[in-house]
Amino acid sequence: MSSATHPPAQAARLSAVQVLTCGAAIVTLSMGIRHGFGLWLQPITQDMGWTRANFAFALAVQNLAWGVFGIFAGMAADRFGAFRVLVVAAAVYALGLAGMALSPTPLLFTLTAGLLIGMAQAGCTYAIVYGVIGRQIPAERRSWAMGVAAAAGSFGQFLMVPVEGWLIGGFGWQKALLILAAAALLIMPLALFLREPGFAGGAVPQRDQTIGQALREAFGYRSFQLLMAGYFVCGFQVVFIGVHMPSYLKDHGLSPQVASYALAIIGLFNVFGTYAAGSLGQRMAKRHILAFIYFARSIAIVVFLWAPLTPTSVYVFSAVMGVLWLSTVPPTNAVLAQIFGVAHMSMLGGFVFFSHQIGSFMGVWLGGYLYDTTGSYDIVWYIAIALGVFAGLVNLPVRESAIARGPQRMGAAA
Repeated sequence: MSSATHPPAQAARLSAVQVLTCGAAIVTLSMGIRHGFGLWLQPITQDMGWTRANFAFALAVQNLAWGVFGIFAGMAADRFGAFRVLVVAAAVYALGLAGMALSPTPLLFTLTAGLLIGMAQAGCTYAIVYGVIGRQIPAERRSWAMGVAAAAGSFGQFLMVPVEGWLIGGFGWQKALLILAAAALLIMPLALFLREPGFAGGAVPQRDQTIGQALREAFGYRSFQLLMAGYFVCGFQVVFIGVHMPSYLKDHGLSPQVASYALAIIGLFNVFGTYAAGSLGQRMAKRHILAFIYFARSIAIVVFLWAPLTPTSVYVFSAVMGVLWLSTVPPTNAVLAQIFGVAHMSMLGGFVFFSHQIGSFMGVWLGGYLYDTTGSYDIVWYIAIALGVFAGLVNLPVRESAIARGPQRMGAAA
């Protein structure tokens, strides 16, 4: 039986409890910190005399860097194990947050808040943790386990966003970022518990496919292309809302506390949404789950823009969007593992996520650019609605069965 058929160490796996507990804690920290970045938009731009476009461009670079470096972080994790990647990413995350606090110019802010933090997120978020889950959790529980990890990231948003708002109010925005830099270093000890047996002593597991073969196969497969297209839309929508909604609400006369509560509600309800998506993925066609999520997002945005803007309408919208927020993550990654196997899962997940981050770049940058140009976010909201319909349609034809391969490589599809 091929070595690519199962996780690297067939006789010795990490326990599911260990993988999920430590992986969830890492995602909680890494995603929880970045979910609150929208709270810094107005304090930083007002204090430093920068435009919203300056801030938005830095976060756009962050999302693009996350996507680009996610590919290489995934390759490294697949080859050398997640532990090494997580440790380096934690150190870079802390450095980027400190630099974000101390940057005196928009250029340095873009290099730290944008490039460094984006590189760090590539090495300590979903693609890396999901690679460990794919290799260490049996296939019959994989979608559920990915839902648990995604729910942890959502809980991180619910937990960390109010904490970040409190830190900004109590210590100022610069000291708050330095405190978060110290918190990011906690990823290092957590990574110790994700050292996979198959990578012990620098061992490299044998695989039936080279990286080049895996990439040619994936990019030549229509369902992979469709998943990438859908994930582009996911990135556009969630990052635009996550970064610009606090300012959108303040522009319409609502207090900053409403924005903090709204982001926290998104995080809370996404705990349930991601867990449900992962669990349903064990029993339902994942393409149908994904199509429903994207269609429902567009409907939710239409209703939000149509209804009178009040704290209540904001909280209802946040709850609905929360259920749909990161619930695309478990079924998308589970489909990848189902089609292509787990041997190159972090790398392939990195490429799909790169598409997500191109969408994130466009969402956050267009939000700032069009606001500065037109004085309104309306055009970006309408684009988000249209893209949601598009993503729902392109996910429907996705084929979820294992890709057909020649006999010499059949093992890699398991």
